[in-house]
Amino acid sequence: MDDDDLLLQTFSTRPLPLRIALVTETYPPEINGVAMTLGRQVADLQQRGHQIQLVRPRQTARDLAASSASLEEVLKPGVAIPRYAGLKMGLPAKSALTRLWSLKRPDLVHIATEGPLGWSALVAANKLRIPVSTDFHTNFHSYSQHYGIGWLRRPILAYLRKFHNKSCVTLVPTEGIRRELQVHGYGNLEVVARGVDTELFSPAHRDASLRAGWGVDEATQVVLHVGRLAPEKNLNLVFAAFAAMHQCNPRTRLVLVGDGPDRATLQAAYPQAVFCGMRSGVDLSRHYASADVFLFPSLTETFGNVTIEAMASGLAVVAYNYAAAGELIRHNGSGVLAAHDDAEAFIAQAARLAADPALAQRMAQAARHAAQKMSWDSIHDRFEQVLYAIVAKEGRDDTTRLALANTR
Repeated sequence: MDDDDLLLQTFSTRPLPLRIALVTETYPPEINGVAMTLGRQVADLQQRGHQIQLVRPRQTARDLAASSASLEEVLKPGVAIPRYAGLKMGLPAKSALTRLWSLKRPDLVHIATEGPLGWSALVAANKLRIPVSTDFHTNFHSYSQHYGIGWLRRPILAYLRKFHNKSCVTLVPTEGIRRELQVHGYGNLEVVARGVDTELFSPAHRDASLRAGWGVDEATQVVLHVGRLAPEKNLNLVFAAFAAMHQCNPRTRLVLVGDGPDRATLQAAYPQAVFCGMRSGVDLSRHYASADVFLFPSLTETFGNVTIEAMASGLAVVAYNYAAAGELIRHNGSGVLAAHDDAEAFIAQAARLAADPALAQRMAQAARHAAQKMSWDSIHDRFEQVLYAIVAKEGRDDTTRLALANTR
């Protein structure tokens, strides 16, 4: 047994708390998949006894840094991201982070986003020889074609590859993304999936009064989409699929939850649809559970948290066979899948569920059952194991760690 194996065995029987510097350019109360995942992750790491130093941009002028025995927030300047209302990008802070971590050295730096603040953290940590892990949350190179900067796809891809290959390990949410990134030259990839809160997202939150507000009764099949109303989400296919569904079954209604730069245009073009705006927490769970079928035609996801939220809420999901849907949905069992970027197949699968509401209900029940196996505890067990392995391989020796642990 070598030293690393001995250290991992020590951690498996008596894990020592880690001091983790987590760097991100988005965090709750901002509403997006990355922010919500990180908020849950930080809370769970604290519950497990780890000390978190959270480095993020200041979100508003009144934003104050939180501080407790297990959490220290470090707020840095940021600038608004064009076309992403309410979100900021952190500014470069290499010198400040180098000073910060020279005075109070973390066991590991975990970088969740690849913006200027994330790059500064990577350079500072590498300079100080602090182990680094990174998250691959967003297909920024795929987004470029939707914002008139498709010519930047290759430079963006090169930057992301360079960024992540400077870390000890890059965490990806699915096996499919791992294979894709390997083809593009990424190394040291580990799969750490995402979970879902099956108490928050549950059929128990179905609300007849909310459905009545949408102008429907229990005999109406409500078709839902949740997400940012923006070009990269392939929303034209939502409306095309719903048109086919409505032709098969006139007792259908389309509801959209979310906001974004395309909302006004879409609302004017499709006045018969219900636009609910941004929702969160229990309010969001009521919207999920009060629907029947979930349409998710996006082709730019690394995971797609809304997929498992819909499954947990008891909805039959129509999606492309990739990301979370491709790995978690059993076709014709807990949902229906179309081949990647096959719009006609997507529309046909959606129409099937409109023509046979009983089939959609059976799939919804199977989806709920499948989602109940996706607990956050198991996901964070895996995340914690990866962090310990990095520290064991790249960080301090066991004697030093034990001495430091006794001083915390």
